[in-house]
Amino acid sequence: MPGAIYAEGLVKTFGKVRALDGVDLEVPEGTVLGLLGPNGAGKTTAVRCLTTLLRPDSGRAVVAGLDVLEQPDAVRRSIGLSGQFAAVDEYLTGRENLQMVGQLYQMRAKAAKARADELLEQFNLADAADRTAKTYSGGMRRRLDLAAALVVSPPVMFMDEPTTGLDPRNRQQLWEVIKQLVSGGTTLLLTTQYLEEADHLAHDIAVVDHGRVIAQGTSDQLKARTGGERVEVVVHEREHIAAASALLDKYSLRGPGKGDTAVEDHMRKITTPVSGGAKLLAEIIRELDADGIEIDDIGLRRPTLDDVFLSLTGHVAEARGEAEADHGAQTPEAQGRGRRPGKEAVK
Repeated sequence: MPGAIYAEGLVKTFGKVRALDGVDLEVPEGTVLGLLGPNGAGKTTAVRCLTTLLRPDSGRAVVAGLDVLEQPDAVRRSIGLSGQFAAVDEYLTGRENLQMVGQLYQMRAKAAKARADELLEQFNLADAADRTAKTYSGGMRRRLDLAAALVVSPPVMFMDEPTTGLDPRNRQQLWEVIKQLVSGGTTLLLTTQYLEEADHLAHDIAVVDHGRVIAQGTSDQLKARTGGERVEVVVHEREHIAAASALLDKYSLRGPGKGDTAVEDHMRKITTPVSGGAKLLAEIIRELDADGIEIDDIGLRRPTLDDVFLSLTGHVAEARGEAEADHGAQTPEAQGRGRRPGKEAVK
């Protein structure tokens, strides 16, 4: 039985651009898959194919037990979508925006109003419920957009870079909302450029580049592929570089003499991959002290977002809030940016 979201061999081309090149995905019910990739990797195209906004050239997709190609209307009624840009009507109030979405889903007016009030409270927007959306901050608009996607409590949710452009406080607030959503049983596919976001939210991560899934696993597994932990030491005196390098090399992950210990003379910095965490770090500090090697800095580092991207894709990530850079403005998906499938499902 496929997961709540299942894709096999998805291909989508725009002219000569192969936006999706045989994408396979599976998201078990009640879990979060983080779709991680740089701009232009194909993340948004994948989301639009899975949410029926684009028709793939080939491949198969099943969402909430429904075939995306054969049952698109039923799929739209079973999902929620929050795009990269808040899809709210600036001239309606927060309450009116939510009530409108409810009525588009054919909810009775009284039920739509009750659901709007419930969501405004949940998303800390009750105090601004009767203000027009154009007076909202970016974080408030994003929360209103997410609330609108949840009007009918969909079993499957898609979020396309939901926190791009938000400040750290609003990002943390939205993370909490997403965690509550998933704890209630919702299945979520989340696209992001931020590994720390996937760290907080995703049970599993798929890395996409040039339209293909090039790696998949937990956050820790992906970090381990880029070298795992490493100890970095900056010695106080240049004359201690050799001794400190020899000491650290003893703790190298693959063992001494394998060439894993790197030295940057101009910075007096020595780096080596290790395994053992804080306990090992304390041991190295004691040994450096015992050998009379004075240090200016020492730390246990884990791979950063750029480390992961550089290792897996050959280039660093671009943390920009743009749509898919390689085909966003030239394709039909650009015209549908930020629209919720449910609005198209009810004529």
